[in-house]
Amino acid sequence: MSGKQDSLTHFNSQGNAKMVDVTDKEITKRQATAQATIIMQAETLTRIKEGSIKKGDVLAVAQTAGIMAAKRTSELIPMCHLLPLSGVDINFEYVNDTTIYLTATVKTTNQTGVEMEALTAVQISALTVYDMCKAMDRSMQITDCHLVEKKGGKSGHFIYGND
Repeated sequence: MSGKQDSLTHFNSQGNAKMVDVTDKEITKRQATAQATIIMQAETLTRIKEGSIKKGDVLAVAQTAGIMAAKRTSELIPMCHLLPLSGVDINFEYVNDTTIYLTATVKTTNQTGVEMEALTAVQISALTVYDMCKAMDRSMQITDCHLVEKKGGKSGHFIYGND
């Protein structure tokens, strides 16, 4: 499924912004996974692994920040619905001596999906890593943030790269 639609749904007949009405949509299990990459100096990543960053356990704080962000997405993105989330999981993978992949998976059973919540969670997690390490490495780069997979709802299953 391409995920592309013929018309934009966040505009009313007068061309003004609106929140999409999901009243008549079916309640289904929804899940979305998003990923981002953070690239840093090798010494920074070594200190994250060792737990020797002065502000504390970088990945534990970033994980907590991402979960909090997912729960508050509707406060940040104007047209997002407030959703009861049934699960948020943030994971980190050391790719090499300078790179971490961050992945956020968000779940709900509702009338609309959680793509924005997953994207928000992974971005805030990455920004938290930056914040906690910026004193030693201001050159960190947060890159390649994208939706990896979406399940549930009328538009079906989406996997990045398969559209």
